[in-house]
Amino acid sequence: MKTSYLAGMKAPPATVAAAPPKKNGRFFWRFIFPPIYGLVVYATIRLLLDSVTGMKFWERPLYLTLEDLCACLVFSYLFIAAFKWLLRWFARKWPSDDFSSKRIFRELFYLWLLNLVLQNAMLVPYATFTDDGLQWHDFVDINTIPLLYSLILYGIVRSNTFLKAYIDGKIQLEKITNDQLQTELKFLKAQYHPHFLFNALNTIYFQMDEDVSAAKKSVEKFSELLRYQLYDQQQTVPVSQEIRYLKNFIQLQQTRSSERLQLDTHFDHRLDGQLIYPLLFLPLVENAFKYVGGDYHLRIDAALCNDRIDFHVVNGIPAAADGIPTTVDERDGNDKGIGLENLKRRLELLYPGRHSLTTEKKEDSFTATLSIQYN
Repeated sequence: MKTSYLAGMKAPPATVAAAPPKKNGRFFWRFIFPPIYGLVVYATIRLLLDSVTGMKFWERPLYLTLEDLCACLVFSYLFIAAFKWLLRWFARKWPSDDFSSKRIFRELFYLWLLNLVLQNAMLVPYATFTDDGLQWHDFVDINTIPLLYSLILYGIVRSNTFLKAYIDGKIQLEKITNDQLQTELKFLKAQYHPHFLFNALNTIYFQMDEDVSAAKKSVEKFSELLRYQLYDQQQTVPVSQEIRYLKNFIQLQQTRSSERLQLDTHFDHRLDGQLIYPLLFLPLVENAFKYVGGDYHLRIDAALCNDRIDFHVVNGIPAAADGIPTTVDERDGNDKGIGLENLKRRLELLYPGRHSLTTEKKEDSFTATLSIQYN
């Protein structure tokens, strides 16, 4: 089982919707919503007029009420159609990610203008020839109530539109960030290859003059290691596979190490199918072989502890006066950032908040401990 380094967001950049949904909601917005809108507008105007004038609409002739309803329905169909056209025009005129107050004020101005034209072209003339003619309160109600409801409708539609645009923008930003992190991870991973090749070829080079047969075996071992590194390392691997790789690497390093080397390795038998990102233990082992000295004791341990994998490397060191670096920064400085600083950055990207890397220097030894929470 393999999982990707970073679950990069795959959602394509979405275009901000300029109007309500067109598939499932097309029938509703085209045929059902306009009469509902018109009835609400009419009921509100009628309620205010009756409250001001004391008129009772149920005492009016029925045909007048029906005429009022028809006028409001025609107005509502025309307004909703014009409103949707206006939204599409807004979408063409301004970028979908423009949330500026300037855009909002312009849209509100055009919405007010649309209401002003329709209300005074349709409802005001109609009110002039019904009941007791056009009164000042009629004019105020006709120019206020539909405008208020249109602003509510605009707020609902635009809040949904801008929310979608904001979410899409956040998704795009996260996708770009993840892509940048993937690129950095690939770069960090690529740095291991020349470093590893140099050390391995250097080992085989020394063997060629002393034992050709052993050099051939080293080449075979080297090919296995290289084959592992040439896998698609954007994947997680079972920890048992990583341990097998480390064992091969340790065997290759032993061929060029001093005969005084006292190597002790222990790998917990429970470390098997737990998935981890590859080549995170290698820099610690590589540095230990490079700087081992003093009593030439080198111990490598890997253990499973609940949902963590603890990896310890302890190597003997000579006295600091001998000029051999004994701290992480000094070691990494000699490698121009290829080693432990590289590892630190990869851990930050791959296991943020789920790892710890500590070092401890004693008088005669140097210890590096890496703990990874693999779940």
